[in-house]
Amino acid sequence: MARDSKNANGTPAIDAVSLAIIEQLQEDGRRPYGAIGKAVGLSEAAVRQRVQKLLDQGVMQIVAVTDPLTVGFLRQAMVGIRVDGDVEPVADALSEIEEVGHVVVTAGSFDLLVEIVCEDDEHLLEMITKRVRSLPGVRSTESFVYLKLRKQYARGTRQP
Repeated sequence: MARDSKNANGTPAIDAVSLAIIEQLQEDGRRPYGAIGKAVGLSEAAVRQRVQKLLDQGVMQIVAVTDPLTVGFLRQAMVGIRVDGDVEPVADALSEIEEVGHVVVTAGSFDLLVEIVCEDDEHLLEMITKRVRSLPGVRSTESFVYLKLRKQYARGTRQP
């Protein structure tokens, strides 16, 4: 990974070795640096340096990902939201709600897409009617209740 190199859009440039390190950590976030080094052809110290640089640049985070069902959250939904006026204050307010996992500003028939994780249907109903629809600027919502989750997250190591 070239020192402080950037892509044309200003994001950090990531080489193939760093992508391979990221893939190793996505498979197991606790994988030892020595094992990663063997897999990608670097020393443990070099892997440690690269991981720290990737963390410092905000390229990745190492976090625990849970399955909501196994920790008591039986209802998930994606909620499309149409906003009157500036979308940013609504997005910021939604980002502060604990049950909201993702807030995405979009182009298309919705201004925002919001993933909500709840304990049950009653909790989801309360979230949509009392917390989301009551925000200033929210014009309308459309809910897409998850019936089955086939993929929790996409791995972000494809080359553009």
